[in-house]
Amino acid sequence: MLPVRGRNGRAARPARLLGTRTAWTPVGDGEFFCPGCGGDRNYQRLTGRRRFTLLGVPVLPRGETGPVVECAACRRHFGTDALDHPTTTRFSAMLRDAVHTVALAVLAAGGTCSRTALEAAAATVRSAGFDDCTEEQLAALVEALAADAGRVYGESCGAGLAIELHEALDPLAPHLAPVGRESILLQGARIALADGPYTPAERDALATVGAALTICTDDVKRLLEAARTPSS
Repeated sequence: MLPVRGRNGRAARPARLLGTRTAWTPVGDGEFFCPGCGGDRNYQRLTGRRRFTLLGVPVLPRGETGPVVECAACRRHFGTDALDHPTTTRFSAMLRDAVHTVALAVLAAGGTCSRTALEAAAATVRSAGFDDCTEEQLAALVEALAADAGRVYGESCGAGLAIELHEALDPLAPHLAPVGRESILLQGARIALADGPYTPAERDALATVGAALTICTDDVKRLLEAARTPSS
């Protein structure tokens, strides 16, 4: 550091003799959930080249750095793992699709012959964001799923249905608080209970839902029992 004299002769802030400077180059953009702003924002993906500086002037290359994600609003830089967090819009869609898939799985396990189960399922799906969902639509979807897989109502959760549940729930689970994961399971449980006690196939389907949501087996059992009480 070299001291710099001000007009009054006193030593001002010293000038930095040696340092580094990064020149950033945009290589992509999009929308992400900014951890700094706490909401959906536009971003630029940047790669950088570092240089040694002499009195603030770049002189020698020092290698590459990044890539990083720069928020267009707050201008803060984040690691690229920030892009793994879904945007608010995407998260809402994932949650809506998850509830819809769980409802179909429970109906397929218990059968769609019960009007009360269909009504409970349709109300749950509408609350999740599918405003125009009807009992008839759900019944048709479950019948199509059963025909496609060669299954009959009341069977245990088959491999195909288990795969669909995991595809819908696995990406969502890491972004949900425990109470959020439990809420999805409880919604499925209430659909199953709408027309009477759990059947073995419904319990099997709900156990698969719990596993996909990373809820331990003991907690799944506890929640399924809790759903049977009016207070839950």
